[in-house]
Parts: sequence; structure tokens; C-alpha cells
Amino acid sequence: MSVISSITSKDAIALEQKYGAQNYHPLPVVLSRGEGVYVWDVEGRKYFDFLSAYSAVNQGHCHPKIISALKEQAENLTLTSRAFYNDMLGRYEKYVSEYFGFDKVLPMNTGAEAVETAIKLARKWGYEKKGIHANKAKIIVCQNNFHGRTITIISASNDPTATENFGPFTPGIVSIRYNDLNALQEVLKDGDVAGFLVEPIQGEAGVYVPDETYIQEAYALCKENNVLFIADEVQTGIARTGRLLATCGNCSCPDKSCSGAPEVKPDILILGKALSGGVFPVSAVLANTEIMDVIRPGNHGSTFGGNPLACAVAIAALEVVKEEGLAENADYLGTIFRKEMEKLIERTDLVRLVRGKGLLNAIVINDTEDSSTAWNICLALKENGLLAKPTHGNIIRFAPPLVMTEDQLLECVAIITKTILDFEH
Repeated sequence: MSVISSITSKDAIALEQKYGAQNYHPLPVVLSRGEGVYVWDVEGRKYFDFLSAYSAVNQGHCHPKIISALKEQAENLTLTSRAFYNDMLGRYEKYVSEYFGFDKVLPMNTGAEAVETAIKLARKWGYEKKGIHANKAKIIVCQNNFHGRTITIISASNDPTATENFGPFTPGIVSIRYNDLNALQEVLKDGDVAGFLVEPIQGEAGVYVPDETYIQEAYALCKENNVLFIADEVQTGIARTGRLLATCGNCSCPDKSCSGAPEVKPDILILGKALSGGVFPVSAVLANTEIMDVIRPGNHGSTFGGNPLACAVAIAALEVVKEEGLAENADYLGTIFRKEMEKLIERTDLVRLVRGKGLLNAIVINDTEDSSTAWNICLALKENGLLAKPTHGNIIRFAPPLVMTEDQLLECVAIITKTILDFEH
């Protein structure tokens, strides 16, 4: 079958509805091209992308350096499996490990795979290094998390949409309230706990930012109890929150002065999404040797994990983050964005608050979670040339590519402001 050269939005949507599983509820726009902070639909209409593929396209759509690396490697070698060595994997492993300050990396493809890998790694460490009795290891998670959609990961979810009619669920997962140090301290008294898996900012929950010292103090509690602190930075990592990582002091800024969460180095770091600039599925689990060396041949793997194409793309994507100062830009623009949204809140009763860090932000619409108000505002934003998506009913997440300029950001602020004020009347 030949590739379809042209199609209308109506026909493209109809094809998905007829032949695809209905596991998503997309905004009714059909995109066919992207460049930097912009995307175009099949009819040629231009939009600001204010979702960045859930923070996968931090480096902007089709960044020329990343695309060049993709093309060059694709013409040489794409996949060997791990049955053989290839000439890219070792280079990538050295680069990414040193980039984030860890001894070793276990390469995977998707964010969910990386989370599963981290859980397996923590459990095995618990048995072999901590001395937990066989099949007793527990992983602590937080309510309202989003770590993915596999059976084990939804076993950690309290979202009924994610869990209904998918049981039985994986045992050994204990859920506590997010941003509650007392709850964490209590469950850590259990000697069978191997790891605490946490998002430094809960993105899918509505860009819920914890107390300023929460991550730092949670890390300290884990250290006191010989429990691995596992940071899921699939969405918050790679400069999104105004520093290289939301949890780490390993910052891409020359003077390490950008604002963000407290400086904490996780025992296990989970990355994905923007690790490839949204060009190719690449994820990674990083840890130091004393943790990673519990993994031996046959314990874990992936046919595509660590493939040469992914390695070349990820190196280029991480180079772009440093070369273009994306952490600094996200920090600077994020501060402007939140100040502008505060000004909007003073002019309308429709928006209750704005929250976020860097260029991961959200506004909370003054309506119930089961209302359609946020969805309808996003439809209006689309008509005005900006694409965003609601989460948890009455929250709109705003996360543009980090290559955005100040002028572009202010243009988007004007679109959001006009849309909200017009919507109110």
C-alpha cells in the first residue's frame, strides 16, 4: 500500500475512529508537519504547540541536528539486537552516564518500559543487597501518579479509568499520599520496602508541584531506611522544569543557578520522552554500580533497547539541550508565563490558579472536574492558533517546546488571555 499523500482532517479522523482502538480522546486537529514550536494541520493551518507531545519535543519539532543524526545513522545501521555489540551503544552509554552523573545505564525504548525496568531493578537490589526475603519486596508509590499503562504500573494507580476491568493486579505496591512526609515515614518502617517511586512534579495529575523541601526530605528518609529513591523524570526531565532534572543538582547551566526542586541525586533515575527530542522512542534507567550490578545476562532485555539509531538520536538530542541552553530558557520563560497568568487571574473568575516550574505549567479552571469547560476552552484555543489539552477535567496543561523565544511566548500569552476573556462572555 502506498503512503497517502494528502488527506482531509475529516477523513483522517474517520479512519482512526473506524480502524483504531479508541484508547485516546484527541483534540479534533490532524497534524501533518512540525518545525520548532509550530505545527501545521493537513489543511495548512499553523498552530503553536503547547503540549510538546507530553514534553517529548522539548528540543522543538524536527530539530535539524537530531534529524541529521537520525538520517546519518539510518543509512549505516539501525538494529542488531543485543545479541551482538554495535559501534554506537558503548559511546551512548558513556555519554548519557557522564551527562547525568551516574556509573551505568540500562537502555530501553518507552517510558513505561523504563519504569518497569526500575521496579525490577529495585526489587532485585532489595533481595540481593538489602536482604529482603524472597517475594516480599515492596515498592512505595504516590496517589494520583502517572507512570504508564502496563499491568504492573496501573497496579500503582488509583485512577479508575486506568484500572477498571484490568485486574488482577501486581502485588507488592503500596500507595501513599503525595507530598506527605509523615505517610512516607510511616511506610518506610517496613523492612520489606525496596524503593520509593515518585514523580518530582505530578504532570498528568495537573502539574501538581509538591512543597519546596518535599523531594529533599523524602530522599533523606529513604537514605535513613536503606530504601532506593527512584525518580520518574520521564516528563519532568531533560530541562523541562528549568533545570536539567527536576530532582538533581546535575544542572546544564554553567553556574548551576537555575531554580527548581532541591538538589537530590536519585538512586535510580528514569528518563524517556525528550531523551530523543521526540524523534524516536528512547528511554533509560540510570544508577550507580552497586545497584546496577544486580542485573546479569538474561535478567532483563529488549530487542530494540540500545539500538544504534536510538543511540545516535539521543546523543544529538542531549547535545542540543546543552548547546542551546534549554534549561536556562525554560526557567526564564516559565517565570514570565506564570506572572502573566497571575495577571490574567486578576481579570477573570474563570481561572483559579496557575502552578508549575520552568515550562511545565497548568491553569486550574474554576469549574468541577466532570465539567467540559476546560475541553471547550482548548477547542477555542485551537481556533485561535494554540494547541493544549485538559487533564483531570478542569486543568489545562501548558508545556511548549523549550526552544520558544520570549516574543513567541508573549504572543501565546496574548492568545490564551484573549481566549479566556472571550470565553467568559
